[in-house]
Amino acid sequence: MILCCGEALIDMLPRETATGEPAFAPHAGGAVFNTAIALGRLGADTGFFTGLSDDLFGEILAETLTASGVDAAPAHRSSRPTTLAFVKLVDGQATYAFYDENTAGRMLSVDDLPILTDDVQALFFGGISLVPDPCGHAYETLALRAARDRVVMIDPNIRPGFITDEPAYRARIARMMAAADIVKLSDDDLHWLAGPGDMADLARGLLDTGPRLVCITEGAKGATGYTARGQVSVAARRVSVVDTVGAGDTFNAGVLAALDDAGALSKSALSDLPDAVVEQALQLGVQAAAITVSRAGANPPTRAEL
Repeated sequence: MILCCGEALIDMLPRETATGEPAFAPHAGGAVFNTAIALGRLGADTGFFTGLSDDLFGEILAETLTASGVDAAPAHRSSRPTTLAFVKLVDGQATYAFYDENTAGRMLSVDDLPILTDDVQALFFGGISLVPDPCGHAYETLALRAARDRVVMIDPNIRPGFITDEPAYRARIARMMAAADIVKLSDDDLHWLAGPGDMADLARGLLDTGPRLVCITEGAKGATGYTARGQVSVAARRVSVVDTVGAGDTFNAGVLAALDDAGALSKSALSDLPDAVVEQALQLGVQAAAITVSRAGANPPTRAEL
């Protein structure tokens, strides 16, 4: 099983009523939630751990997970409210306003962490859930524990406007990336973390800190995977973009699903990945992401749609 660990929230997506008035429609979302949904739809054995509310929105999240074949049993349930994220689209690019105080997700603590069963072979972390405490500390604790004997992947999916204590956040991400086997960053995230410079040099610098595979996405340009062997690049698929909500999250799922298909979700396999396996992982990532951006909202494809 691949256990996705992080936020589940309701994206309030902009819509227009029949009379032309602006409105918002609730859709299940969250970066890590989207990756879990995408993995489930790609046929991977997937579980999801988060702080999940018993409220109306929490039920929507739970039902959406089940519908995509994701096991929500590991989630910690509580009566606290669900996080809401109001989305604004500008030229297809999403910006967010979060309502997250005292929510089921944010108040998750170390005491709520799941016991990892033997069937959990890999864990995925990322998103805004790594920013605030207590949930950020809880996810970091789980990642560092799991990294001793299981594959860990992280995609910080950085939202600078959500970060209130930048030094503490940078330190947490650095610790988690150093413990991770796979790190995925967008080009913007890479430069936010590592500063200016040649992207390949910065990515290879991350390899020196611990990860076995570093994936860098560049939107319409495609993605590149860096390993000790070298680097592999694949081009993005050309599609008509409706919006980019969930694109990177779907890419993450494609990478994990392809590595799982190849029998490469183990520490030993990741220590010496053939270029062909890296290419397959990137190809599935960009292929799945291309379908997601071609339709509204985070709506990842099923394996059959590929």
